[in-house]
Amino acid sequence: MPSWIAQLVQLDRRGDDFRASAAFGVGPRLYGGLIAAQALAAAAATVDSGRLPQSLHAYFIKGGQVGVDVEFSVEITRDGRSFNTRRVTALQDGVAILEMMASFHLPETTTDWQRPEPARLALSDATVVTKLPVRWADHFEIRVAPGHDGHDEWPVQPFWFRTREPVENDAVLRACALTFISDMGLVSSARPRDPALPGPRGAASLDHALWLHRPTDPHQWHRYDTTAVSHSDARGLARGSIHRADGTLIASVAQESLWRI
Repeated sequence: MPSWIAQLVQLDRRGDDFRASAAFGVGPRLYGGLIAAQALAAAAATVDSGRLPQSLHAYFIKGGQVGVDVEFSVEITRDGRSFNTRRVTALQDGVAILEMMASFHLPETTTDWQRPEPARLALSDATVVTKLPVRWADHFEIRVAPGHDGHDEWPVQPFWFRTREPVENDAVLRACALTFISDMGLVSSARPRDPALPGPRGAASLDHALWLHRPTDPHQWHRYDTTAVSHSDARGLARGSIHRADGTLIASVAQESLWRI
């Protein structure tokens, strides 16, 4: 039986156009990480299997609706000797809800270096989340800092995660799984820090960028940590990183969120 992520990114294909029926989220709004993962899968389906996902840059144009099929139109932008570029538009009822540029790279042997970054939360100090706020998050086992289980703005960064169920040894599917979870917690990370501000009238992801540095094994523990960078003009920026338990950097993330106070 296909894994949970294989089922979520299973798309009906007609040429370079795709359709997905798996659509869920928080309340009536689609979960952006799911749409981004499906868009990446659609782009990858038009690229040679030897090219691996390298990065994606997505704009959430309009809130998607739960229960409505999503169509993905893939434009072949460029096929080079080392890189392939694709543009993906996700639509519901003919209206665009997401635009994504995705890049794929033919693996190369080169220098392997990363900046050392100490962990703010050790796995041994993290607390198992016993109650997940949304059903689709149950695909992952989550551990957070003590005292943050069930927090109103769950998941509170940093947190640890790994898949609960087996995922195929397929680089694209594993990149899709990482894309799926990379959208979790960034909006709350970008919230204005002033405690005197009133409660928000609305918050939403505006755009999302993910760089995939090294292969990932979703069955192993990974630490996801973000930090707020800036807030102005009702827009908050957060940067994040995803590491293996041994500290190896797997991916970098950046997201700008709308915060109307």
